[in-house]
This record gives sequence, structure tokens and C-alpha cells, in this order.
Amino acid sequence: MNLSYWERKSWLTNTSYTIVGSGIVGLSCALYLKRKYPKATVLIIEQGVMPQGASTKNAGFACFGSLSEILDDLKHHTEEEVLALVKQRVSGLNLLKQTLGEETIGYKHYGGYELFMQSETDTFVNCLDQRDTINKLLYPVFNAPVFSLKENSFGFKTIKNNYVYNAFEGQLDTGKLMTALLQKVQSLGIKILNNVTVEALSDSGNSVQIQTNRFTFDSQKVCIATNGFASQLLHTEHVKPARAQVLITKPISNLHFKGTFHIDKGYYYFRNINNRVLFGGGRHLDFKTEETTEFGQTPVIQNKLEELLRTVILPTTPYEIDYRWSGIMGVGNKKKPMLKQVSNNVYCGVRLGGMGIAIGSLIGKELADLTTR
Repeated sequence: MNLSYWERKSWLTNTSYTIVGSGIVGLSCALYLKRKYPKATVLIIEQGVMPQGASTKNAGFACFGSLSEILDDLKHHTEEEVLALVKQRVSGLNLLKQTLGEETIGYKHYGGYELFMQSETDTFVNCLDQRDTINKLLYPVFNAPVFSLKENSFGFKTIKNNYVYNAFEGQLDTGKLMTALLQKVQSLGIKILNNVTVEALSDSGNSVQIQTNRFTFDSQKVCIATNGFASQLLHTEHVKPARAQVLITKPISNLHFKGTFHIDKGYYYFRNINNRVLFGGGRHLDFKTEETTEFGQTPVIQNKLEELLRTVILPTTPYEIDYRWSGIMGVGNKKKPMLKQVSNNVYCGVRLGGMGIAIGSLIGKELADLTTR
């Protein structure tokens, strides 16, 4: 790229901190770095025209895990680890609301519901049997039982007659959230360069040379906050991309439900938004294909989403699908985020496991703290 003197001097010289990725983690990291060191030069590099990945492509769930998802996590994690994950998610949501304000991010406290298909008798019975145990485990976080039962009052079909209800779950407007976060960051003088891809990092011990698809420059420290795309820079198998496919209907008159809804351990999820139904998930139908950094849709998942929308969610309501999209999450064998120092001057906060809204701002803050120790 043919850079002028002014471009190099104003954007790429004497950079204190460079953050790779302008999602919730990257923007939050920049925000806390600038608050801690007001005179530092903080630069964000973003490969997309808008934040690329999951931060602007998610479903807007302010959640910390459904009952069946938490029980599934206990098969691979200790009770202490699961409790720590829930605490982290709740703390992250509280930090996000404190930082931006509930009204600013369109937060609505409608509660969360877990639906069980008629064929899921064993799973449903196990959730009922373990509900008190999980409520007891989570009591120190909420000081109240989290999961209760409610009758199917929304008229969904082919499901059990009862939902598992979570009174502590909410939803938000992802667009409002990211717009507010971007405005707050830019108001502090933090620069963002879009449509630039970081291709390689070289840590000399004193600074980091950053090679992009457009130019090369130096920064004192670098924070990697690209989540699902992190393996391209970190060269690790501990974080892998996971594509999430989503569709949304056109507005529906008198839409009959409000809330966030989970099916099949959270692999399917839907909600109301502006009289529309937003419905996503299904990557468990084809894990291998969905382990990709390529955006797009596949027939196997889209057909299943349409089937569930038609037979379960809106069985008696006419609707039209307006459009579809996908986002790229970062996952791994463990649900705990990967927050660590990679080299002398390179740090990362990635592998959010589909919980970016819940923990993104907290991981961003902790990444800033780690970088400045």
C-alpha cells in the first residue's frame, strides 16, 4: 500500500497498543487500556468493513447457559469449573450493562425458556431430576433458585407441556450494543482501521512487527481478540472456528411471544426482535463442516431451521423469511476462555465458546489488565 507521510505519522507511528479485532473483546480491551493510560496510542485493526466474526452477527442473548447445557458441561468440567463459568458470564453481563447502560443496548428482561421436543423424554426427565441440584449449585451466584417450570403458554407444538424457565435471562439489541461501544471507544481518540487483515506478528522482545495485507508497522504491545479467527495468528488447536447460521422472518403482526428460547442443549436458539422471529443454530448437525472461517449457509442446517420454525415455533402463524446470515465463534475442548500472554509483547483473549455477549466485555477488561501488568 502506497502510504503517505501523514498516514504513517498519524496512524502507524509510536503505537503503544495494537488490538487485532474490533468485536466486543477488542473494543472493551481498547476502552480499558485508554482509561488506564490516557496518553497511550491505541490502535484497532479490523479485517471487516464492520466488526467481523460474531459480535455483530449473534442472536443478542444475555444468557449464561440453559439447564441441559449446564448438565452437559458437568460431563466435561468439575462443579467448581461450571460454577466459575456461570459467575464469569453473570459478571460480564453486569459489566456490559454498567459500561453502556441497559437502555442504550436495548436490554429487555423477558426471561429465558428451554423447550424439549416430545422425543426428548430422557433428557427432559434428567433435567427435572437434576434441577434442584443445579439450583443449589448456582444459588451463591443468584441468591435464588434459577430454574423453574412453566406451562407451554406460547402455543409451541411438538414439545413437552412444560418449559424450564430462567427468570434471570434477558435479551439485547446487538446493533445498538456495538454502535454504542464503537462510539465510546472513538470518543476517547482510539483509532480503528477497517478492511485490514493481520497476516503475521514478529515479537523482537522490545516491540512487535505487524504484517498486514496492506502495510507493515511496529507496536509496543499487541492484543489478539479475533476469537474464531485466532488460530490463524496463534497457530494453536486449542481454539477452533465454529460457524453459526441464523435466519430472521419479516415482521409478524401480533407476534405471540417474548423472550429467549433454547432447544437441544442450546444448539438451537430463537427470540423475538421487532415483531420478527430470529432463529439460529444447528451446527451440531454437521460439526466438521461448521468448523470453518468461511461465512455462508448449508442446506442441511437451513432446512432443519425452517422445519423447526414451521412445525414448532410458528405452526399456525403465516410468516416469510426475510434473510439469513452466519457468524464465526471461537470454541475449544474447554469452555474456559483462553486468556494468556503469548510472547513478550503479544497477548490474547479468545475462545469465548458462544458466550461473547456474556463475557466479551469482561475478557476485554482482563486482557487489558494482563497486558499492563
